[in-house]
Amino acid sequence: MIVSLTPNTTLDLTVFVPELLTNTTIRATRSYHSMGGKPTDAAWILGRMGVGSLALGLAAGAVGEKVKRMLEEFGVTTDFIEVGGETRINTVIIDESTGEHTTITTASMIVEPAHLAALREHYEAALPSASVVITGGSLPPGMTPAFYADAIELARAHDVPVIFDAAEPNLSAGLAARPSFIKPNEHELSALVGRKLETDAELYEAGCKILERYGTQVVVTRGKDGALAILNGRSYRIPPIAVEVSSPAGAGDAVLAGLAHALHHNTPLEKGLRLGIAAATAVCLQPGTAAYDVADMERFLPQVELIPYP
Repeated sequence: MIVSLTPNTTLDLTVFVPELLTNTTIRATRSYHSMGGKPTDAAWILGRMGVGSLALGLAAGAVGEKVKRMLEEFGVTTDFIEVGGETRINTVIIDESTGEHTTITTASMIVEPAHLAALREHYEAALPSASVVITGGSLPPGMTPAFYADAIELARAHDVPVIFDAAEPNLSAGLAARPSFIKPNEHELSALVGRKLETDAELYEAGCKILERYGTQVVVTRGKDGALAILNGRSYRIPPIAVEVSSPAGAGDAVLAGLAHALHHNTPLEKGLRLGIAAATAVCLQPGTAAYDVADMERFLPQVELIPYP
């Protein structure tokens, strides 16, 4: 069973505007509600492939209920602890004049110690049946980065591989617990190591140091520049597939889904990388976060190249 653990559940509102300006009223040309939050995105993506999973986490209010319904619609079993406040809505603004996207995040859930204790209890109960855990993302008020270290250590105690995706300071806290994989983008990896990484060589060097120190394999997503995977005993540069991008939001989470798919089905990681990159490319065609057409993913799958690196 694939388990996703999402402390900060999210609904994304993607808004397309002719041009992103300040001090004025902007009339959107179109808008879409879709899934948000890295682990729940991955669960939603897997569900569209017909792969069920268990989604654990914290949720609140009417927005939290909508997140549950959206996941369950694609065969995901949900087990969210109800907390105070409201599950957040992130606003993704796509500037049609430049193609650039801006995300405005909020913090609206109210988390108490009793909620965290209940989530830990549900998580521990799920681990004996888990094939892989996907976790990461931001944390709501009332939680600290130590949450991720504890979650990863619990999974390791049950010999369950963990795929972890977060930005600083959560990334370094979770990495210290030695997850099986991290999947930062190049900006998140740069923040982790404390310097800007721009080339494949620089990213590869940083990934190799992480693998050597923590035993954690690294997949770095690079947007329009593709991806770089530093795995045990081999590494790959993965060129991008040229498409007209509608919205890139959630594309990196498709790579989480691909890796989880491979671990769950005990197939080579290379197959998971191909699946994840194909799904990520399909996500880029859709206006909503993490939404995609399975037919597009299948069309892109033969086009994914894994080029040995260096």
